[in-house]
Amino acid sequence: MKIIIDDKIPYIRGAFERVAEVIYLPGPKTTSEVVKDADVIVTRTRTGCNEKLLKGSSVKFIATATIGYDHIDTEYCDKAGIKWTNAPGCNSKSVEQYIASALMVLAKRKKLQLKDLCIGIVGVGNVGSKVANICRLFGMKVLLNDPPRERAEGPDDFVSIDKIKDEADIITLHVPLNTKGEDVTFHLGNEIFFSSLKLKPILINSCRGEVLDTDAVKKALKSGQLSGLVCDCWEHEPEIDLELLAMTELATPHIAGYSKDGKATGTQMSVAAISNYFGLGMNNWQPAGVELPTHPIIELDGAEMTGPEIISTAILSTYDIQNDDLLFRNDPALFEQLRGDYPTRREFPAYTILAVNVGSNELEILEKLGFKIVQKI
Repeated sequence: MKIIIDDKIPYIRGAFERVAEVIYLPGPKTTSEVVKDADVIVTRTRTGCNEKLLKGSSVKFIATATIGYDHIDTEYCDKAGIKWTNAPGCNSKSVEQYIASALMVLAKRKKLQLKDLCIGIVGVGNVGSKVANICRLFGMKVLLNDPPRERAEGPDDFVSIDKIKDEADIITLHVPLNTKGEDVTFHLGNEIFFSSLKLKPILINSCRGEVLDTDAVKKALKSGQLSGLVCDCWEHEPEIDLELLAMTELATPHIAGYSKDGKATGTQMSVAAISNYFGLGMNNWQPAGVELPTHPIIELDGAEMTGPEIISTAILSTYDIQNDDLLFRNDPALFEQLRGDYPTRREFPAYTILAVNVGSNELEILEKLGFKIVQKI
C-alpha cells in the first residue's frame, strides 16, 4: 500500500509507516505523476482532487483532514469508484473560539453590549450550532437559518434569511460552498443580499471565501449597507483583494479552525476512516504530542470588572484575534506561510481559570464555555 500525505497535516507522521509506504509532500507537489501508483491520498483544501489529478491512477481512497471538501470532485470520484471522506465538525470548537474572540473585540471597539444585540447565524451545522450556544451564553438574541435542516426537522427552530436581514445586528456565515442544487451558497452575499439589509449589520465570514462576492462586499461597506466585516475566508485566496483587506474590521488568513485541538481531531478522523476502509486495525489511533498552551493557567480577579469584562478577559487570554489580524495586515503576501506556520492555539478546555471575586453567573458561563474553574479562597 502507498499513501501520499500532505506534509502540513499535523500529528500524522508515524501513523501508517508500519503498514504502508508513506510519502509526505507539500500540497502543490501532489501531482498526477506522484499519485499514479498510490492507493490513498491524505490532503487538505489546497490540493484539487479531480479528474486531472486522479485519472489513470490506482487511488482508491481520499481523506481530507478538513470540514470542507469542495476541493474534491465528488462526482468524478463516485463515478471512478474512489471513496472519499472529510472530517465534519473536527474544528468546530476552534471556530467557536474564533467567533467568541471576534465578538469580544467588536464589543470593546464599538462599545457594544452583546446582550442587547441580535445575531443571525446562517448555516447551523457542527460549527453554527456551537456558535449559537455561545451567543446565547453571552445573552444575545439568536436567529438560526438553515434551509436543509428546516426541511428535515420542521420550521420551529429556524427563520427565513429575510428575517435575519431585517433583524440581525451581526450576521455570521457557517455554510458549505454549494455551487449548484437547491441550496446554492456561491455568492450568497451579493448585491441583492446587501441591498436588502435593514440594520447595517456587521458581517462575519469564517466558512468559504466564495460565499461572498468580493465586489459586492466592498460596495456594501462603502455605501454603509454593512457597518463592518470580519473576514477569515477570501475569494481567490491566497491572492486576496487588498482593497477589501483594508476595509475590514478584523482580517485573518483562513485560520479560524486552526487550533491544535481541531487539527488533531481532523487527523484522527482521517486515520480512522482509512483504517476502517482497508481493515488496518487503527480505528482507535490517537494523535500524540499536541502542544500545551504557553500559559495554561489564567488568574482572573474580577473585583474591578463587569461581568462582560470578566468573560472577555478569559476568552482573549486563550486567543486574541487581533494578533492574527496584525500579522496578516503587516504582510498579506505571507497568507500561506501564516497558515502553514501557525502557532499553537488551544481551545477553552485546555485552560484552567483561577478565579477570585468572580460571580456565580460568570463562573457558570465560563464553565459552559469549557474552561476548568478553580476558585481561589
